[in-house]
Amino acid sequence: MTKKTNLQHLFSIPVIVAALGYFVDIYDLLLFGIVRIPSLTSMGLNEEQLSIQGASILNWQMTGLLLGGILWGVMGDKKGRLSVLFGSILTYSLANIACGLVQTPEQYKILRFIAGIGLAGELGAGITLVSEILPKRLRAIGTSLVAGVGLFGAVVAYFTADLFDWRNAYFIGGGMGLLLLLMRIGVFESGLFKNIRQEGHVTKGNFFAFFSNEKRLLLYLKCIAIGLPTWFVIGILATFSNEFGKALGIEEVIKPGLAIMWCYVGLATGDLLSGFFSHVLHSRRKAVGYMMLFTLIGCIIYLFAGIDSATSLYMLCLWMGFGIGYWAMFVTIGAEQFGTNLRATAATTIPNMVRGTVVIMTSIYMAAKPSLGVIIAAAIVGVLTFTLGFISVYSIPETHDRDLDFLEK
Repeated sequence: MTKKTNLQHLFSIPVIVAALGYFVDIYDLLLFGIVRIPSLTSMGLNEEQLSIQGASILNWQMTGLLLGGILWGVMGDKKGRLSVLFGSILTYSLANIACGLVQTPEQYKILRFIAGIGLAGELGAGITLVSEILPKRLRAIGTSLVAGVGLFGAVVAYFTADLFDWRNAYFIGGGMGLLLLLMRIGVFESGLFKNIRQEGHVTKGNFFAFFSNEKRLLLYLKCIAIGLPTWFVIGILATFSNEFGKALGIEEVIKPGLAIMWCYVGLATGDLLSGFFSHVLHSRRKAVGYMMLFTLIGCIIYLFAGIDSATSLYMLCLWMGFGIGYWAMFVTIGAEQFGTNLRATAATTIPNMVRGTVVIMTSIYMAAKPSLGVIIAAAIVGVLTFTLGFISVYSIPETHDRDLDFLEK
C-alpha cells in the first residue's frame, strides 16, 4: 500500500468533516469555562456566588452530556452514525446561540443543559464512523487526527472570548455549527453499519446490554475509568485554576480561560501524537499508560511543588494537557471493545459518562474545600481518578489491530 493511498484515507471527506465537527464541539463545550467569570459577573454575582453558580452551571452542562451520550449513542446504532452527527450539531448550535441571550443563572443552567445534550453526540459518532471506514492499520492515526484538530477549538474559543464580548462568542460558536451542518451533506455512512441495518434479528443500540452481562459491564466500566484523569485535569485543575493560584500564593490573578486554553493546546498536541505512539508501540494500553503517568507527574508538581508564578501554572496546564492527550485513544479503545451493533452506543456514552463524573468530582472538591483547603480537596479527587485509571488501563484487553467486523450477542 502506497503512502499516497494512506494519505487519501486519512484526509478523506468523512475524516475532515469529523475533525471540523469536533473542532466546533470543543469550542462550544469549553466556552462556558472560559467565559464563566465575565458572563456571571455581568449578571451581578459576587465572588462567592461566582464559585457556587459556576460549579452548578457546569454540573448542569455535564449532566446534559451524560444523558445526551445515552440518547445519541443508542440512535447512532439504531439509525446510523450520520443521524447523530446531524442531530447533535443542530441541537448544540441553537442552544449556544440562545446562551448569548441569557439574563439569569437559572436560564443559563437550562441552556447549558440543552447544549450539553447536543454536544454529547459529536465525538462518539465521529470516532465510530472514522474507525469503521479506515483500514485497521490507520485507525489510531485517523482518530488522533480527528481529536487533535478538533481540540484546537478550545484555543479559538479562548481568543474569540478575549476579542469579543462573551455573548458574541456564543453567537459565533452557534454560527460555526450551523455552517458545518451544510458540510455534512456529502458524508457517507459507515459500511459496517449498512451491513447490519436491514438485519432485523440483530439487536442494535441496546444501552442496557452493557448491564446484562457481567463481563461486558466490567469492560464498559474500565473504559470509563481510563478517561477519569482527563476531566480531573480539565474540570478541576484548569477550570478552578484561579482558586489554586490564590492557594499557592501566586500574586498575579490567574485566568481560568487562559489555563483551559493552554491545557487544550497540550491536549491537542498529545492527541495528534498519541495515535503514532500507539502505532509504534503496537499497543493502545502502553500508549495510554505512559501518557497517564506523565499526567500524574504534572499534577503532583502543580499541587505540591510550590509553584510561585502564573507562567509556571499555565505551563503546567500545558504539561498536563499533553498528558491527557490520550483522549482520542481512550474513545477509540471504547469503540474497539464492542461489536458493530453496540459500537456507537459505547463510543458515545463512554466519553460522556466520564464528562458526567465531573458532577461527582466537583461535588467532592466543593465539599472538602472548606475544611481541607483547595489543594488537599483536589488531591483527594486526583487519587481516586488516577487509581481507577491505572487499574483499568492495566487490565483492559488490547485492541491494537483488532478486526471490527463483529457483533455483540
